[in-house]
Amino acid sequence: MSLADELLADLEEAAEEDEDNFIDGEDDKTIEYLEERMQVDLNVDSVKSIAKLWDSKVFVEILAKIEEYISKHAKSTEVIGPIEAAPEYRVIVDANNLTVEIENELNIIHKFIRDKYSKRFPELESLVPNALDYIRTVKELGNSLDKCKNNENLQQILTNATIMVVSVTASTTQGQQLTEEELFRIEEACDMALELNQSKHRIYEYVESRMSFIAPNLSVLVGASTAAKIMGIAGGLTILSKMPACNVMLLGAQRKTLSGFSSTSVLPHTGYIFSSDIVQSLPPDLRKKAARQVAAKCTIAARVDSFHESIAGKVGYDLKEEVERKFDKWQEPPPVKQVKPLPAPLDGQRKKRGGRRYRKMKERLGLTEIRKQANRMSFGEIEEDAYQEDLGFSLGHLGKSGSGRIRQAQVNEATKARISKTLQRTLQKQSMVYGGKSTVRDRSSGTASSVAFTPLQGLEIVNPQAAEKKVAETNQKYFSSMAEFLKVKNEKSGLLTQ
Repeated sequence: MSLADELLADLEEAAEEDEDNFIDGEDDKTIEYLEERMQVDLNVDSVKSIAKLWDSKVFVEILAKIEEYISKHAKSTEVIGPIEAAPEYRVIVDANNLTVEIENELNIIHKFIRDKYSKRFPELESLVPNALDYIRTVKELGNSLDKCKNNENLQQILTNATIMVVSVTASTTQGQQLTEEELFRIEEACDMALELNQSKHRIYEYVESRMSFIAPNLSVLVGASTAAKIMGIAGGLTILSKMPACNVMLLGAQRKTLSGFSSTSVLPHTGYIFSSDIVQSLPPDLRKKAARQVAAKCTIAARVDSFHESIAGKVGYDLKEEVERKFDKWQEPPPVKQVKPLPAPLDGQRKKRGGRRYRKMKERLGLTEIRKQANRMSFGEIEEDAYQEDLGFSLGHLGKSGSGRIRQAQVNEATKARISKTLQRTLQKQSMVYGGKSTVRDRSSGTASSVAFTPLQGLEIVNPQAAEKKVAETNQKYFSSMAEFLKVKNEKSGLLTQ
């Protein structure tokens, strides 16, 4: 035995074990049964030769029992012991299983009608994809396709747009007329399909009305129809109450597909609870998560119902409200991000010294005009280096034209610093103008004279150097290098001599 054969044998054994452990065995049997029924030869004359559920004994008995219990108008009474012991419970479970058989029977009848009627109107199958709508349309049209126009019965089945397309296609179809026998067989199949569909809805109404008696809390949580399905496939309410939530979620899951059909639409790990209204009302990305939540609550509700507690369904309402609150919480938008201001800095304010001493210090250390000129550079001009060994070090605007100004006192206008009186007189003397600007003061060549206007004599010529000459004479008298002391004290006599 080669290595490949051993590997294939191991895979086959693993697949068999997986099938044995799969919980949804009833669903596999149903699909296998449907596959066998679909392989029946449809080239027969009567639909009763392939659709045998309508005349079966089980179908008639269940419908008779349903009518019997409906006529009794049995009210919800207290049940003693296990719920499976109630006679009506068995009827509910059988009726719920019968609906699956009716669905399979309707698929077979639809295929029979479609194959037979394609001789008359082959395009109708693609125009009306729904099975029941197709069957009702075939029964209404029959052999004459002219009934599409202004047909009130057909307007109740199809939309106006679909009726218009069917009417246009019917006028150009290449189909052939059906014989009376063929038309009779098709109408017989249509009548059977419509009656089966009516019986299915009758069973649904009965099961939903009696689920409030069997499992009130479970019915409130997921709906009577879903509750009946999961209870029927589990084998009873007591067995359902003993199941873990992970297995309850898988009840009704399909792992096999019919031959010839794609398996892309089959969702894994999805059963009847996933198909319930409470889960399908959510967005697709939340449905699996919601199915797990609902399955967990279904287990609690089934255990409450198995012990005949909360007959009014109060626990079911509480569980449903809790689940819906979680669903709303999942779908809430994220909170808006608030812009928070920066916290106040921990550092305290620095102590700022003020007063006369601080102002004097700022005046003393202020930036002088010479330093400003040295720091100022012209754009686009080549500077001369002050030192040959220090490349790039220059004196800025110092030494250039317009830079030979004296250093002025720095007064901060913001602090309104005061200057001394001596400095004020010095600045006033420097800025004193005697009728005009002196050429001597400007260091310019030529004689200088000023013209002053006085209220007494009008025009008067004043010597601008008169005041300076007087000061110079005074300084020469007292501070001249050649002058002597005017008064000398005699040490012997103690007298002053000149």
